[in-house]
Amino acid sequence: MSQLVHLIQTYGVLIVFGTVLLEQIGLPIPAMPMLIVAGALAAGGEISWAAVLAASVGACLISDYFWFKAGRFYGKRVLRLLCKISLSPDYCVSQTEDKFRRWGAKSLLVAKFVPGFNTVAPPLAGAMGTTTPVFLVYSVLGALLWSAVGIGIGMLFKDGIDDVLTTLETMGGVALSGLLVLLAAFILYKYVERRRFRNSLPAERIGMDELIALQGSGAAPLIIDARSLTARELEAAIPGALAYAACEPGQLMASLDKDRHIVVYCSCPNDVTAAQVARQFVANGFHRARALHGGLDAWNRAQAPADAAAPATPREKRVV
Repeated sequence: MSQLVHLIQTYGVLIVFGTVLLEQIGLPIPAMPMLIVAGALAAGGEISWAAVLAASVGACLISDYFWFKAGRFYGKRVLRLLCKISLSPDYCVSQTEDKFRRWGAKSLLVAKFVPGFNTVAPPLAGAMGTTTPVFLVYSVLGALLWSAVGIGIGMLFKDGIDDVLTTLETMGGVALSGLLVLLAAFILYKYVERRRFRNSLPAERIGMDELIALQGSGAAPLIIDARSLTARELEAAIPGALAYAACEPGQLMASLDKDRHIVVYCSCPNDVTAAQVARQFVANGFHRARALHGGLDAWNRAQAPADAAAPATPREKRVV
């Protein structure tokens, strides 16, 4: 028997636990294929399906609760970190924030089936003030549903998966090497996808020093907040900024002088959303539209000395 098949049969539950835990933490490791193989082995009586299900749900819960608490204490900083770890394109946070706001903790039921949303949902739940009991209920139910689907597919298509395992057994070490190559190719694909997306958004940036100089010169640059509604609830906007999501872009652009300085900011990694919006302005003739380098974090750092004496006021929103 090949080492690969023997490893799965002997340490199946531990392998499932470790693989699921690493994926749920945010690493680009696909855990669903492991659940499917474990389900096929369980159908043949070689491992316990209940133990596999418990291991998968336990790994999901450990990861989800960790990121939930991190989101509660660190908010948007954790969301940006997770985007970097997962190698998802940088828009993964901004595209999921309002989805969570719309459905609340109930979105955790299906979050694990949605790439990107799976990574962001637990810390987002913590950042938006979801209560711990509510989070745990939906997190466990979501983990049960996701794990059961993977194991169920393996049990349902046992014969076909057995054929694959038999082929791997005859290939021996070549099969293990091939799987490692496929995993490396998957990670490389995610990395290339991220780089390609980032390079597809060239937009001129403006630094905080230049923005402050513009404001001091009387140029009166229009500052546009390109963040989602949820992000604006989590962190206060730059004073006087115009919320882009609350405007109709055509009407807004028609009302502005095309020679005016336009500064767009967001709070996502690499200023992705701000760059997208700035490009829309440039495409419509606003040749002075630029994205703020560093986004809201850069603004907050620049204002920190002036605000150091003022006590911070926590912003918390309960979501159930």
